[in-house]
Amino acid sequence: MKTAGDILIVDDESDIRLLIGATLRDEGFTTMEAASAMEARDLLAAKPPGLAILDIWMRDSDMDGLELLEWVKSVYPEVPVLMISGHGTVETAVQAIRNGAYDFIEKPFKEDRLLLMVQRAFEASRLERENAELRARVSEETDPAIIGVSTQIKAVRTAVERIAPTASRVLISGPNGSGKELAARCIHHQSERRDSRFIVANCARLGAERADVELFGSDGATTSRRIVGLFEQAHKGTLYFDEVCDLPLETQGKIVRAVAEQRFRRVGGNKEVTVDVRVISASSRDLSAALAEGHLREDLYYRLGVVPLSMPPLAERREDIPHLARHFVDLVARRTGLGRVKLGDEVLSAMQGYRWPGNVRQMLNTIENMLIMAPADRSEPLGLDLLPVEIQNISPAAGNSDIGALLALPLRDAREAFEKSYMTAQLQRFDGNVSQMAGFVGMERSALHRKLRSLEVTHGGKTSANEDGKT
Repeated sequence: MKTAGDILIVDDESDIRLLIGATLRDEGFTTMEAASAMEARDLLAAKPPGLAILDIWMRDSDMDGLELLEWVKSVYPEVPVLMISGHGTVETAVQAIRNGAYDFIEKPFKEDRLLLMVQRAFEASRLERENAELRARVSEETDPAIIGVSTQIKAVRTAVERIAPTASRVLISGPNGSGKELAARCIHHQSERRDSRFIVANCARLGAERADVELFGSDGATTSRRIVGLFEQAHKGTLYFDEVCDLPLETQGKIVRAVAEQRFRRVGGNKEVTVDVRVISASSRDLSAALAEGHLREDLYYRLGVVPLSMPPLAERREDIPHLARHFVDLVARRTGLGRVKLGDEVLSAMQGYRWPGNVRQMLNTIENMLIMAPADRSEPLGLDLLPVEIQNISPAAGNSDIGALLALPLRDAREAFEKSYMTAQLQRFDGNVSQMAGFVGMERSALHRKLRSLEVTHGGKTSANEDGKT
């Protein structure tokens, strides 16, 4: 029989302990036994069990069973507890259950009943753990948050707070993996529609032959049964069009009317269906180019783009990377059950120097891979060896002078050589963006410009006097 850990048996009568222990071991359980509350606490402190069976009345013990129950629940609230007694009353049983016991068994009990209660307690404990994990996962979607301290992300959060309470349609732009859907979920969560559904329409997967049915549903003309489309599923909630430019042009024309009038006809149907749906759309394409190339209808663009919102690429907000990395460590640990890890400073520095073409999504995947491949002993911070090779090769100290050469210089010259190497490496790290570099090194932008000029530090052969690495 598969168990969730040892079973602790606490009873002052050795015969009872032996009987219960033998019965459970015959069924494949492993047991620990204690004759008093003190012995039980020592065993519990050394190793928490999967289940505890406590006698209520115990001679020569500093705690009775009810007091020990309270102690167990205060230290290990997740451990299920069965109470047993040969002198039980209804009041005692009620008190035990109020104090956190799973159930109460009166002596003498039959072996079948004991085993049934043990199995039920383990099952209830397992379901409780699974429910807790599901609640944690659901909270990630129902209580989304945009992580970061950069000026760009602060501006996005401010825009979301202003947009959310309105009924306006929103068109979110930004590169793949930059967090467009997260921003849409935040808008939904902070709106009056938060208690209704957030429905995602993956436009790239809506082929021309199925798009109308998927979005508007069917009354059975093309299928043998009625299909409820995404617009109806999102009634009173939010419908999110992911990569809206990938919608078939004919379907785009139908969406214009559905969005504007909030009504449509199912495929094969004659009856108008009225809905109340907020539409948020997103695209990683250049929308001006998509309009010019005919991939996006102009009338749909103006219907959807009432409020534009732009998500910056990760490379433009490098100061957010340490915060995102730690957030993703916690997120992946909750999702997968893997132990949390610490990220070393050199790992965070390499991450900040990398350009992240896949943006936040790529970073999340990288963190998940690191947790999976991390050693069993997670007491020490992870090193560069767990990063992908292309990120390992990013070295913030790439331009640093050799320490031996520095030691051969007078202090003033060594300090200047180090500063030049340090500033060169940081300017390379931030791809010539002086504003981002200033925030990281802790200097005012004008002071940093002066320092770079005095050290004759350039990026890619260009002077660094111009903003954002541009000449």
